Amino acid sequence: MVRISNKKLLELMLKNARMSFVDMAKKLGVTEAAVRKRVRKLEANGSIRGYTIIVDPKSIGYNIDALIGIDTTPEKLLAVIRKLKRRGDVLSLYTSSGDHMIMIECWFKTHDELDKFVKMLERMDGVTRVCPATILEKLK
Repeated sequence: MVRISNKKLLELMLKNARMSFVDMAKKLGVTEAAVRKRVRKLEANGSIRGYTIIVDPKSIGYNIDALIGIDTTPEKLLAVIRKLKRRGDVLSLYTSSGDHMIMIECWFKTHDELDKFVKMLERMDGVTRVCPATILEKLK
């Protein structure tokens, strides 16, 4: 009996989440039913939390892809996170160690939009520092 390695299955899905169960089964040397069953199990236990697409922001009119580091006072961190979670223009939201307490990714059509967004963040209660960076080229 051939066993499916979760790691190998997930690596295939990370490369192409649209790959059919049949194609994954061929690459892993197992049956399509075994792959389907394992994927459902990984979904049920939370290992696979969802599926997504990768979009080229420029193709839909967003010329600026920004990563923005945000620092807050410790007592306002959770309140700032709650506000950012509700914003539709925040694509990704992370807490982090290192240079910033919070990291967000946003897309903007113009530098003016980015500037207005940064100013709004700076006025947010508890925010002590906002450090925007524009992604020039995604390499991987």
